[in-house]
Amino acid sequence: MARFLHQLRKRRPRRPDDKRQHPDQRVAVIGLGRFGSSLANELMRRNWDVLGLDSDARLVQKYSDQLTHAAVADATDPDVLGQLGVHEFTSAVVGIGSDIEASILISSNLLEAGVPNIWAKAISRQHGQILERLGVPHVVLPEHEMGERVAHLVTGRMLDFIEFDDDYALVKTVAPSTVTGRPLGESQVRGRYGVTVVGIKRPGEDFTYATAETVVAKGDIIVVTGKTRAVEAFTELP
Repeated sequence: MARFLHQLRKRRPRRPDDKRQHPDQRVAVIGLGRFGSSLANELMRRNWDVLGLDSDARLVQKYSDQLTHAAVADATDPDVLGQLGVHEFTSAVVGIGSDIEASILISSNLLEAGVPNIWAKAISRQHGQILERLGVPHVVLPEHEMGERVAHLVTGRMLDFIEFDDDYALVKTVAPSTVTGRPLGESQVRGRYGVTVVGIKRPGEDFTYATAETVVAKGDIIVVTGKTRAVEAFTELP
């Protein structure tokens, strides 16, 4: 018998100008703590339909008016997920991190239900490795990744930093003097430093794409891509 602690479902009124870019822009967010609720609200802002699930009735009550649907339920029970129709969703997010056992059980249930796109929060690399071994396609370590990102911002001249799995980074930084005053093609940024300048922003203007003919001026902010070590070294240039 499926175990519902209590089910509460409210439909958030849709604005007249709401538009769906895809016929199945629906996602189940399991765990409405800080991570899950923030993600769910952002998805709602982008006009997705969000089913929020949590075992804590207070959290569900808190966010029920903000989400398309909200339910108090034991998501570790596959029968509960089945009754809620989660198997019909193409995307699901497991936002539970502190209860590793629940995170693993819920992720397993979603995999067995055939949900194709699953994102699961992990609180440690070991937790993440277990989820990956289960077959979860997307494992997120928000605390670890945020710590690395802030460390780069604190120790360098970077204004923003994003690193990808294959040791590739995207960085926003103030242009070093070595690339200013002449076209990017002449400064040979890629050949000399192993990075590519893909965007540029001058004070008071919007970001634009950078080309070989783009002349970088002092004080310009540039977006640079390349291997992480190469990007780090480039941003340390005077």
